[in-house]
Amino acid sequence: MTVKVAIVGFAHGHVGQYLKMWQEHPDWGVVATSCWDHDAERLTKSAQTHKLNPCSDLDAMLADPAINAVVICTETSLHADMVEKAAAAGKAIALQKPLALTMQEADRICAAITRYNVPFTMAWQMRVDPQNHAIKELMENGSIGRVFQFRRRHGLGVCLNPAFADTWHVAPDKNRDIWADDSAHPIDLIYWLFGMPETVTAEVVSLHNPRMPNDNGIAIFRYPNGPLVEVTCSFTCAGAEISTEVYGDKGSIQQDYGDAISASLPRAADAVGLKYYLKADNSWHPCDIPSPHSQGERIAGLAKPMADFFQGKAPAIASAEDGRNALQIVLATYVSNREGRRVAINDPAIKNV
Repeated sequence: MTVKVAIVGFAHGHVGQYLKMWQEHPDWGVVATSCWDHDAERLTKSAQTHKLNPCSDLDAMLADPAINAVVICTETSLHADMVEKAAAAGKAIALQKPLALTMQEADRICAAITRYNVPFTMAWQMRVDPQNHAIKELMENGSIGRVFQFRRRHGLGVCLNPAFADTWHVAPDKNRDIWADDSAHPIDLIYWLFGMPETVTAEVVSLHNPRMPNDNGIAIFRYPNGPLVEVTCSFTCAGAEISTEVYGDKGSIQQDYGDAISASLPRAADAVGLKYYLKADNSWHPCDIPSPHSQGERIAGLAKPMADFFQGKAPAIASAEDGRNALQIVLATYVSNREGRRVAINDPAIKNV
């Protein structure tokens, strides 16, 4: 079966990688045919680049019975409206991160998916990364014993580029800021690995350019009886290697080259991206899983799982409820940072961010 897909918005450049991969792999059974964007110039340019049929009328495009599914890549502020429209039209939906700007918008999205009972998935590339799956397996199968600490460093250099200040990614009304936009990735990763934390403590600061606020932050997530989990994000990062560290009573795990800033840096030809240490044999064990050499390669890794989801061959990468929970954790960091306190994950203040 061939699934015909329409693209709803090109704000997130990630969609270009999905389209490229689907065109190169027709055997995956996904064909993008039509597209819409509220920005007419962006619509025309994107349609030409990807050889799609541009539609100026979103409702008419969604009403087309030939369209089976949509990929929503608009600005975050439009996500709830777009999901409600696509769900009402009966389309399967893949939504770019983060789910929404507020918990109220997140609730609208979850309600629409439930009401119209349409297939839905979040597009989280960290959840499909083979190395991340290996880390999850090593923790769950007891290889490194009881996990006491988990640390994820996540970096981009976007805020070192003055032009980034003029993008929608740092516009408060469209995307809140870069912390909300991109800390969502590692925060969803720790939610996928450990579930909802008990409490959240965070320090998020603006260090480089005030036009691009909240460019650096550290968040600590406390779980009952452990582990302690730390997410460190710098969006003024010039270079780094180590991405993930996991410490247990029987061993540890180290991942290098696991994010955008580290993937593109020079590395030795025999560099190992993921390895684990076992106390029992006092040895490091390399994992034979290659590391991507660019963020584009990492994003492209979503195309096949997304195609399988649209085909009904695989479950959702992450549900709307998962997206809501990840957003709740992200917004808890704002409460903690604003009020200077440890925040319970069910704190009512989270709904007012």
